Amino acid sequence: MEQDQKILARITEMVEHEHRLRADLASGRIDGVTERQRLSEVEQELDRCWDLLRQRRAKAEFGENPDEVEARPPSQVEGYLE
Repeated sequence: MEQDQKILARITEMVEHEHRLRADLASGRIDGVTERQRLSEVEQELDRCWDLLRQRRAKAEFGENPDEVEARPPSQVEGYLE
């Protein structure tokens, strides 16, 4: 479960980063194009973290080793939305 806590901490960091990006846009420190590009990167990484956490929890639920799970590439995780 220690690894799960690390993943959750990473998720929290990225959500905070997302909020900073929105604040930077509102204050004029970055433009809309930059904000959208960076938000896209943050959102992809968030999706990967949530996917990894779900995989780990599913393994644990069925008595398997959650440490065998690896983060999937963004193209695979993002493909679930289509």
